[in-house]
Amino acid sequence: MSGRLVRLACTAAMASGVLLASAPAVVAAPDPGAEERSVTHLLTDLQQLYQDAERATETYNATAEKLKKQKDEVARLDGNLAKARLSLHDSRTAAGRLARQEYQNSGEISSYVRLLLARDPQHALDEGHVIGQLAQERIETVDRLQETERRTDGLARKARKALDGQLSLAERQKTERDEVRGRLKDVEVLLASLSPGQLTKLARLEKSGVTEAQQKFVASGALSSARPPTQEGEKAVRYAVEQIGKPYVWGAVGPGAYDCSGLTSQAWGHAGRPIPRTSQEQWAQLPHIPLSELRPGDLVIYFPEATHVALYLGDGLVVQAPRPGTDVKVSPIAANPLLGAVRPDPDGKLLRHYTPPRVASR
Repeated sequence: MSGRLVRLACTAAMASGVLLASAPAVVAAPDPGAEERSVTHLLTDLQQLYQDAERATETYNATAEKLKKQKDEVARLDGNLAKARLSLHDSRTAAGRLARQEYQNSGEISSYVRLLLARDPQHALDEGHVIGQLAQERIETVDRLQETERRTDGLARKARKALDGQLSLAERQKTERDEVRGRLKDVEVLLASLSPGQLTKLARLEKSGVTEAQQKFVASGALSSARPPTQEGEKAVRYAVEQIGKPYVWGAVGPGAYDCSGLTSQAWGHAGRPIPRTSQEQWAQLPHIPLSELRPGDLVIYFPEATHVALYLGDGLVVQAPRPGTDVKVSPIAANPLLGAVRPDPDGKLLRHYTPPRVASR
């Protein structure tokens, strides 16, 4: 039995006192029936705990994305505020200069006498009028810039307050995620104690469950006949297929490794249509479609909280980055509990001719 299943199961497990407590029964049970039941329970625990792990990671990834956007927004508003203050300072300086000039001109001698003594009375009159008009316009500009500064400062304050909230949330979620990953080491110790026979049973049981789920899904008639993708969808499919064999790594977005949503977001990004980063955001923001209308390139979402995603290839298969300890691979669409599907390119034009890439399901 290869070490891949061991690593797969290790990282699938989470903090479960029940799971750890059941380890002696799994290892030492002499009764074959009891051992079979123990392996079944172990697989159930692994699958549930892995789902919890992926949920924690995807939730943190989504918050991290929002945090980055919030930081960018704060930086933008702070930049606008700095520009507004600089413009206000320049306008105040110019207004003061005009005011002083007008005061000096009016303080030396009366306006009436100055007009009489001027070589060009009309020019003097025009000049005085222009200076006064400029001064008034500058005052109005200062007032307007003061209002802009107040408004921009208010927006910047609100943005910084929101950023503080996002930072606190991200820190809490990061702590939860890190605790989840830390507990995986405890499960690694447990699985290292299993015999090769028990690991083989674990792998066989998991494969049997996937096969049964796929057969039921196909028999339900939920999948329709083959549909061609759009040009963008084809590019996304081919990109995803090219990543087969690369390892799953938490939070990775390529090019050497991926997590589930890192693979799908990069596939569509390379196809020229950027989509949200996480599976939860993809489910929340992209148009939903019935599973019966799936076409290559669509995204298949799994679990009630949209914590896993794969890219549909056609013929009931998806390409996915399943979990830590495994590689990007092709799987039956029902390899995980289905939630639904979304389409990144609802406005795309279908290809008239399409040859799907050759892949092998594992």
